[in-house]
Amino acid sequence: MIRLSGVSRTFEGRSGRVEALRGINLDVAEGEFVAVLGRSGCGKSTLLRLIAGLLPLSAGEITVAGTPITRPRQDIAMLFQKPALLPWRTVLDNVLLPVEIFGWSRAKHRERAQQLLDVAGLAGFEKRLPHELSGGMQQRVSLCRSLIGEPRVMLMDEPFSALDALTREELSGELQRVHMENKPTIVFVTHSIDEAVLLADRVVVLSPRPGRIRKVVDVAIPRPRTLGRNAHLADVAQVSADLHELLMEREQPATAGAEGH
Repeated sequence: MIRLSGVSRTFEGRSGRVEALRGINLDVAEGEFVAVLGRSGCGKSTLLRLIAGLLPLSAGEITVAGTPITRPRQDIAMLFQKPALLPWRTVLDNVLLPVEIFGWSRAKHRERAQQLLDVAGLAGFEKRLPHELSGGMQQRVSLCRSLIGEPRVMLMDEPFSALDALTREELSGELQRVHMENKPTIVFVTHSIDEAVLLADRVVVLSPRPGRIRKVVDVAIPRPRTLGRNAHLADVAQVSADLHELLMEREQPATAGAEGH
């Protein structure tokens, strides 16, 4: 579904040239959930923006369903760290925003929007404005908005990082359910090992800048997954420990300035 071949990205700035990503090769299968994990400044968010067509490539090629990515597409939805809801629009109208942008039938999608809000536990909040909702509820609205067009690909840039631990786990469970039911292809950027293990089929670990693929770790744990006590607790702990070691290894020789943005 998604193929990255020799993908590199360099930024030219006042302080000089910054190589964010170098030689990324990755195939993501249709319906697969891939998490991208790494330290701050390793190019995770840049990678996602390249797949979304929001940034041009410096080298290489990205294709989705065999077509090269040159600009944003209707079948690719992006979910950001902040909900980015329009403050003057109601919950329902925020969910329906892509319908207006892409010129789809509002009448046809209104029922779909209502179903999504019901499933997300937001029934009765359709006419509320974003400032009347908690952070977790706002991110649920954002998730509903990204699902309204039934995208084939969902790109998610640390969408739960601003939330408290319990809300994060709750929304992780919600996202697991969405993925199990609808099977979109998901690339999920995070710096949380727990999130990666809870959600992903595979975890791509990036090295510090320039970001390169350090290792791809399979997460062969049955779903639904949880961090609480369950039959797969030992498996979750083992994969988490392996990822933790991978992320820490590279940091030992370097001291100050290893992270950067």
